[in-house]
Amino acid sequence: MANRRRKRKVFASPFYTFALLWLLLSGALPIYTVAGLLFTFGISAAAAFLAGRISATRSEAQEKKQADAARRAASVRKTGTNGPSVRKTDAPAAEQAPAKKSYGPEIDPIIEEGNRALSEMGRLYTSIKDPEVRRKINEIMRITDKITQDAIADPSDIPQIKKFMNYYLPTTIKLLNAYDRMSAQGIEGENLSKSMNSINEMLDAAIEAYKKRLDSLFANQALDIETDIQVMNTMLAREGLTGEKDFQVAESGSN
Repeated sequence: MANRRRKRKVFASPFYTFALLWLLLSGALPIYTVAGLLFTFGISAAAAFLAGRISATRSEAQEKKQADAARRAASVRKTGTNGPSVRKTDAPAAEQAPAKKSYGPEIDPIIEEGNRALSEMGRLYTSIKDPEVRRKINEIMRITDKITQDAIADPSDIPQIKKFMNYYLPTTIKLLNAYDRMSAQGIEGENLSKSMNSINEMLDAAIEAYKKRLDSLFANQALDIETDIQVMNTMLAREGLTGEKDFQVAESGSN
């Protein structure tokens, strides 16, 4: 349909140009003579041809402009931007998200679970308005992060850490969620107040238990440190490097 309208415009323009010039020249030239008739026809035909070319060029330029606009609009609808669609895999390697570091099949689930727990406790910290409870949540988060990271530092502690994450940590989060729901009620009542106070007191016990659990995780490291210290002291004494008396004893023994 559009092409037919364009063709009509293209052909109409030369026709009108020819007719207009013919009328103008016929009044000024003797078209009743063969020479005048040929001259008038030649000028009108040349002008009509030129007008047709100009009209066709303009029409093609307009169509190209409309086609470009349609392609841009289609690109916007497809990608949501004014530019071409770019896949993530086409981006330079430096711009792509770095791969998550793996610590092994036993440690990775612990790290992920610890991160989820910390994220949930962070949400509860923001939601709960009581400053005392918020302080306790912050302390629990701090200790939880240390316990989680110990799985990387000492994989032999993984059984203890799993026990902590399978019961103590989810139970603490469950009770904090209950406290958050009750505090959001905005009313006071005997049952609400009693439950919220019980949870608040439980947090103190949880903090102490978390600290003891963290301390127990360093039992193996503490034993290794004590063993290293004893070996070091024995070697220093044997070499006479722990003091003058030890040096004399070591020298007499060598004689």
